[in-house]
Amino acid sequence: MTMADAARLGDEPGPSRVAFARDWAATIAPTAALSTAPPSTAPDDRLADLLTGLTATLHAAVHDDGSPAAAREVGRGLVEHGLVAAETLERTLAFVGEHLAAHVETRRLMAALGALAAGFTDALCQRSLDEQEQNHELRSTRSAESAARTGEAKFRAVFQTSALAITVSDADGVILDCNDAMLAMLDRTSEELIGSLGRDLVHPDERHVISRIAQLLHAGQEHVRIETRLVRADGELVNVLIALALLRDDDGAPAYYVTMIESVDEIRALQKQLVRQSLHDMQTGLANRSQFVGWLEGAVGSRGPTTLALVVFDLDGFRVVNDAYGHEVGNRILTAVAGHLRSVFDGIGQLARIGPDEFAVLIPDPMDAATVVALAESAVELFAEPVWVDDDGIGVTASVGIVVRPARGADAAELLRCVDLTVRWAKDDGKAQWALYDKERDQRERARMRLAASIAGGLEQGEFRVDYEPVHSLADGALLAVEARLRWDHPTEGVLDPQELVSLSTCTGMAARLGKWAIAQACADAGRWHAEFGDAAPVLSMDLTARECQEPELVATVRRALRESGLPARLLQFELSEQLPALINEDQVDELTYLAEHGVRLVLDQVGGGNVPIDRLRRIPLTAVKFQGSPVYGLAEGAGRLEESAAVALLTWSRTLGLPLFAAGVRTEFEARRLVELGVTGAQGPLFGSALLTSDEVRGILGKS
Repeated sequence: MTMADAARLGDEPGPSRVAFARDWAATIAPTAALSTAPPSTAPDDRLADLLTGLTATLHAAVHDDGSPAAAREVGRGLVEHGLVAAETLERTLAFVGEHLAAHVETRRLMAALGALAAGFTDALCQRSLDEQEQNHELRSTRSAESAARTGEAKFRAVFQTSALAITVSDADGVILDCNDAMLAMLDRTSEELIGSLGRDLVHPDERHVISRIAQLLHAGQEHVRIETRLVRADGELVNVLIALALLRDDDGAPAYYVTMIESVDEIRALQKQLVRQSLHDMQTGLANRSQFVGWLEGAVGSRGPTTLALVVFDLDGFRVVNDAYGHEVGNRILTAVAGHLRSVFDGIGQLARIGPDEFAVLIPDPMDAATVVALAESAVELFAEPVWVDDDGIGVTASVGIVVRPARGADAAELLRCVDLTVRWAKDDGKAQWALYDKERDQRERARMRLAASIAGGLEQGEFRVDYEPVHSLADGALLAVEARLRWDHPTEGVLDPQELVSLSTCTGMAARLGKWAIAQACADAGRWHAEFGDAAPVLSMDLTARECQEPELVATVRRALRESGLPARLLQFELSEQLPALINEDQVDELTYLAEHGVRLVLDQVGGGNVPIDRLRRIPLTAVKFQGSPVYGLAEGAGRLEESAAVALLTWSRTLGLPLFAAGVRTEFEARRLVELGVTGAQGPLFGSALLTSDEVRGILGKS
C-alpha cells in the first residue's frame, strides 16, 4: 500500500481508515504523550488505536453530514487523551489538510479544520479550568496538599506547552500569568504583560466588546468565544479567536479569568495554502484539472463568454522519456512544456495541467478557429526545442485536440468529452498534429461505439448467427468447403457486414469471446452435416485471427467444439492471414502445430498476394494457400499487363510449395479458366452466387447432390 493509498480516508471502515490513523499517529508521535491507555500496549499502538476511533469521527465530519460538531469532537478527543502539545495540533491540522485535500470538497475541508481547532481550543480551555478548580479545591485542605501540587504541575505543563496563547487574570482583569505562546504572539516579554490590564492589549475600537463579555460572565455565563484584534508590540494587529472563562471561589465570587487565544491569521494562511495545493499542480505551477473544470463550468454559464475554444495538448510517447531518463528528467520536460505554453497563451487563455502528460487551454471569445490553430501550432513548435540532459537534447511532440463552440448553455462535461475525442483522432491519424472537432464524425463514431458496446447483449439475446460462403471445385463445380461468416442480425441496424463486426469486436475486446462462440456454433452445424451425409459433407473453413491465436485456451476450445459436435478434425480448416505468422510467438506456433498434427487444416490466406518470407511460412504446417484481391483481379479479361504478369508470377511460384491453391473473390468464367491454368483447384466468390447460405440451405444443397 502506498502512502497515498494509506492516507486516504475511505468511505468503508476497513484497512484504509486504520492506515490513515497509523500515518496520523506517526506524524504526531514525537509530540504526543497519552495520559490514558492500557499499560500492556506499546505506546505507538495505543496512539494508533486512539486515532482509529477519532478517524471514524473525522470521516463523519467530511463525508457524511459535514457537521462541524463531529470535527470539534476530534479536537476535544485529542485534549481528553492528553495530546495537548502545541506541535500536536499544528501537525494534526497540516496532516489532515494535506492528505484529504484531493478527496474532500475544499469548503467542507476548511470548515472541518476550523472546527477541529475550535474543539481543541474549547477542550484545552475547559481542561485548564478544571485544573484550576481542582487546584483551588485541593489547596483548601491540608490533606490534599500533595494532590494540589500534582494538579498544579499538570496545569503548568499544559499552560506552558500549549499551542494556544493563555493568560490568567484576576477579577479586575490584571494579568497574573501568561505562557510562551502569548509572548510570541504579541512579541512582548513577560515583564511587559504581567501586571498589565488584559483589555489594554485589545484594539481600542473593540475594548467595549471585552467589557460586555465580562458582564455576561459575571451574570452567570460559563464561557464566551469571540473574534477580535490584539495589538503587537510593533503596532501590528493580530486577528484572534478568544475563549474567555471566569473562575469563582468557594463562595461563588469572581476569582480569576482564564483567556485562551488562537491566531485566526495562521488558520487562514493554512486554509489558503491548502486551497492553492488543491487547485494547482505542484510540479509546473499551473492550475490542475479541478480548477480547470471549475473555469470551464464558469465559462458555459449565462455570464460567460459568447464562444470559447478548448485546446488540449497530449504529449506523444512521453513514457519513453520517463523510461529512458527517469522521472526527474521527465519533470524537467514537463516544466519546459508549461513554460512554452505560458509564452504562447499568457494573456490569451487560462492554462492548466489536466493529466500526467496533458495540458489544456481555455480561450474565451477566440477570434476564429484558424487563430486558435495557429496558436496551437506555435506551441507545438516550441515543444520540439531540446532540453539538454548531458549530451542528449530531448524534445517532445504533442497531439492536439481543438474544440471551438458557443459557450452559453453548453455542458462542461460534454466539452471535455469532445476535446478528449478530438485528441484521440489526432493520435489515431499519426500523432504530432492537431485535429479540429467534427460533430458529424463524432456522431458516426458514437453510433459505432454504441454498437460495439452492445455486442455482449446481442450475443446473450441470440442476435448472432453463422452463415456460410460455398467453396467450389473449379474442375466439376462440386462443393468442397464452406467458409463460416459470423453475422449480427441487429434489431435496428439490420444484418451487419462480417468485416464491420470484426472491427467492432476488436475495439471492445469481445473478439475472443465471439470467436469461441462462432467456433462452437459452426462446428455444431458441420457436425450435423457430417452425421447426415458422411464423407460428402464439406470442409468447414473459418478465419483465425492473431487475437484468437493469442488466447491460451485456443486448443482446448477447438477440441471441445470438435468433441461436442462430433465433427472429425480433418473437416475443420482455419484460414490464417498473411500477417499472422509475424504476429504470433513460438508458443502460439506450437499450439497451431498441435492442432495440425491432430488433423485440423491450416490455410494461408494471402489478401492481395503480400510477400510472406519463406522462413515464416516454414514455422506453420500449412495444408493449402488461398489468394484473393490483386492475384485474382490481375487475371481478369482486359487486365493490365503489369497486373497480369505479377499475378501469373505469384501463382506460378506458389505451386513450388506443393500445396493446393484456392482463390476467393472470383467474378467471371474467364478468371476461373485462368486460375485453373495456373494450378488453382477451388474457388469462391460472386461467380458462384453472392448470397451467404444458412445452415439449412447448406444441408439442402448437400441433399440434392
